[in-house]
Amino acid sequence: MVQEDVKNEASADTPTPDQAQDLSPEADVRRLREQLADKEAEARANYDRFLRERAELENFKKRMQREKADALRFACEPLIREILPVIDNLERAIEHGDGNGQSVIQGIQLVVKSLLEVLERHGVKRIEAVGQPFDPSRHEAMAQVAAPDQEPNRVVDEHHRGYLLHDRLLRPALVTVSGGKSGAAS
Repeated sequence: MVQEDVKNEASADTPTPDQAQDLSPEADVRRLREQLADKEAEARANYDRFLRERAELENFKKRMQREKADALRFACEPLIREILPVIDNLERAIEHGDGNGQSVIQGIQLVVKSLLEVLERHGVKRIEAVGQPFDPSRHEAMAQVAAPDQEPNRVVDEHHRGYLLHDRLLRPALVTVSGGKSGAAS
């Protein structure tokens, strides 16, 4: 049994007549050129894959930088959303104040003014609504009234002011819209 294995190994090392022809220098060069062409194609494919992965990585970095900038830019949004009702209440107190507490009303006006200035420095802007055309992306209609002196779909009254944070809608303005000359109040 051992002798047969030795004979098989010896016969594997000795070339057959067909293999002897393939060991010629021309065949060797042809085989090496084929291998070289295969490796060059593989290298091109790997380089192309590398370039695509590199571009994808750069796009990912840019997207993450944009998302980080947006996250920082709008990080104060929840706090501002909670402050807006406080501003509304202060403005209502000013509107409904009587002449007896004039100094209190002036104090509240100063508080509102300074609070709005602080918010403005942080990118919060009020949406001007009264007299403007109704814009469903910035206004929320609460009622429609007949207003013969107004064009149809114009904001005639504002119940709550709307606010933007860096051009992103924080809260729409709650408004009353004109229904035109023949529109009935709803």
